[in-house]
Amino acid sequence: CILSLSSIAQNKFGYIDSQELMSLMPESKEYETKITEFAKSLEQQLSAMEGEREALYIKFQNNAETYTDLVKQDKETEFNALNQRVESFKQNAQIAVQNKQQELLEPILAKARKAIEDVATEGGYTYIFDRGNGTILYAKESENVLLLVKKKLGL
Repeated sequence: CILSLSSIAQNKFGYIDSQELMSLMPESKEYETKITEFAKSLEQQLSAMEGEREALYIKFQNNAETYTDLVKQDKETEFNALNQRVESFKQNAQIAVQNKQQELLEPILAKARKAIEDVATEGGYTYIFDRGNGTILYAKESENVLLLVKKKLGL
């Protein structure tokens, strides 16, 4: 019992709220501005495409009686192609926003991770947890028991 208490006493634990940390970093405000501007530019393009689609539909509705069957078919094909372009753009825009978020967030997260690791090393912490979601943000490499588990399993 005394041995296990002394081993616990040797470990130093810390925690941080990573969401709070991120909100305090000036880079996060810049990230928000950039991602908002990027999303707005895509929304403007989408809005223009949807306006074009709506205008084409209204024109078709207003003139449908004067169109021959061949012209109607051509206009329907044109409308369907435009509709597919709009839907494709929506999907691609969502992916583009996600990629942009990842691209812009990665350097901020890397900076935060480095600071956490530096604080852990300097402060002699064995583990640092994220209070917000309970994940481990830092674990001293000497605490990795993979080799012991592999040995136990005969791997």
